[in-house]
Amino acid sequence: MYRKILVLNFGSTSTKVALYNDLELFNEETIRHPSDELNKFNNIFNQSDYRKGYVLNFLNNNNINLTDLDCIVSRGGFWKPLPSGVFNITENMIEDIESGDWGIHASGIGSKIAFELGDEYNIPTISTNSPTTDEFQDIARYSGIKDLERTSILHALNQKAIGKKFSEENRLKYEDLNLIIVHLGGGISVTVHKNGKMIDSNDALAGDGPFTPERSGGLPAAKIVNMCFSGKYTKSEIERKLVGEGGLFSYLGTNSGIEVMELIESGDSKAKEVFEAMAYQIAKEIGSMSTVLRGNVDAILFTGGLSHSEFLVHLIRRRIDWISKVYIYPGESEMEALAETAVDYLNGKVKILNYNNY
Repeated sequence: MYRKILVLNFGSTSTKVALYNDLELFNEETIRHPSDELNKFNNIFNQSDYRKGYVLNFLNNNNINLTDLDCIVSRGGFWKPLPSGVFNITENMIEDIESGDWGIHASGIGSKIAFELGDEYNIPTISTNSPTTDEFQDIARYSGIKDLERTSILHALNQKAIGKKFSEENRLKYEDLNLIIVHLGGGISVTVHKNGKMIDSNDALAGDGPFTPERSGGLPAAKIVNMCFSGKYTKSEIERKLVGEGGLFSYLGTNSGIEVMELIESGDSKAKEVFEAMAYQIAKEIGSMSTVLRGNVDAILFTGGLSHSEFLVHLIRRRIDWISKVYIYPGESEMEALAETAVDYLNGKVKILNYNNY
């Protein structure tokens, strides 16, 4: 008999929810949340009830009672740095997510909702490869200021899934390869995978690397310091400039790649230049990461929602295809990866790590 699995994957502007009968997809839905809706909440975690409503509606529309579920699996939140692996979602995890000590992102809402539903209905809840999954080599942690350590914040779940998918398709072992994997979405992470470990990456939330549809990426340090102390902005306003109102949104008033492409196709030269600038910065980051591997790059993999844009991929690819062969995996494989993790968990095939031991 099939086990029913609820999969939750919350992004900065989307709520993805799916039902699986073991590994067979029963139904899935992606809800896109407009910026004006999300901007009503002055704190990301205040979105919890708003997004939980969509999850409950999805279950109701599919005639699923919560008591029917055998497992809930969610994309991880921003909790303390952990190794790659499978963890039960615990109250301590949720407390760490809500503290904001390791960053704030909507992915944590999914973990919170999973924990609440699991606790209320006695359903096992698990997570794997959170955005704070940390496999960095020590030298990658240096920032240039003793008190500021570079941290691992990236799209670990999708990065790992795509790396393994590429390896399987080419009858190779993920643990034997040197890869650069580029997740193109609301956030952008450019990550070095060496022998099965993510040893370096840009901070995909609010630290460095290319600007994105809604994030500023790396900034001239002295200028951002001057902005912070100008008296013109509050701390929360500066934070929104970094995450939520940075990148494409800052220049064009939209974080939608589709809307930007429509502007470009209508002849908007400013939109075209801004889009090209984003591609330029992504290409520079890929080139930088290739030096970590001393140019020994087996493949460059593009994934994430924006990799559907042939124009964006072309703009990046023409600058970096001399480094290694490029492969495109549009969208992401996160939902399937989460469902596979849940099945392995229910079958007793994975070791469950204890959050409190780290």
